Amino acid sequence: MPNHRQHIFELDIYGFTVVENVLTTEEAAEMREALIRCEREVGTETAHRGTARHVANLPTLDRVFHKTIDHARILPLLEHYLEKSLILGSLNARIVRPGDPDQGLHSDIPLEMLNFNSPVMMNTVWMLDDFSPTNGGTRVVPGSHKSGLATPPENMSVKHIAQPEAPAGSVIVFNGQTWHAGGANTGNANRHALFGHYRKRMCVFQVDPHDGFPPEWFDGLTDRQKQLMRMTQGLKTPHAADFHFR
Repeated sequence: MPNHRQHIFELDIYGFTVVENVLTTEEAAEMREALIRCEREVGTETAHRGTARHVANLPTLDRVFHKTIDHARILPLLEHYLEKSLILGSLNARIVRPGDPDQGLHSDIPLEMLNFNSPVMMNTVWMLDDFSPTNGGTRVVPGSHKSGLATPPENMSVKHIAQPEAPAGSVIVFNGQTWHAGGANTGNANRHALFGHYRKRMCVFQVDPHDGFPPEWFDGLTDRQKQLMRMTQGLKTPHAADFHFR
């Protein structure tokens, strides 16, 4: 796979990497339009370390989002750290509007679960608009996945922050221990992105895709998508306990 070793190198050293042009321009635009519709129908306000619009559980809202779940250019990077038995913890969206401020820097892994050798969670940010500092592109702190801290210490300044710029259709992949946050949107248009959050098999979902999943979509899922969403035994079956992971 082209650049696979380079991306792993960057994930090891910096805690994040950018994979450009994973989606075509047309695919990114189609997802963006679907997200705009979903936000109008079921979007909510969020104040998690900063304001933004939020849309949860995208696999249940539109089939166009399913292709991100097991994308051939992204999933191998996640499997490298979480093994092939990983699950999709959640697939949500965050829409940063003009005037929304910087989100507070944080990791997505609790302090007691930090592990330098083998993170229990990995994240993906799917850019549905071109990302830039102006429209609030995601910020990351290189090397913070090795800090042993879940958030920056109080009263300490974080001076070295990266804010990747890339075209719509690109994906940021980062170690769940890496400090990250949305940026302030000082532009004049919304910034749209999907957030695929993956976990090791012993973890439960962050957002359960079984809740509200349309049964008529089930046969259209790939086998790998069913595995990642613990749907190999169908919908609405017990799936959170170890016995039902297979």
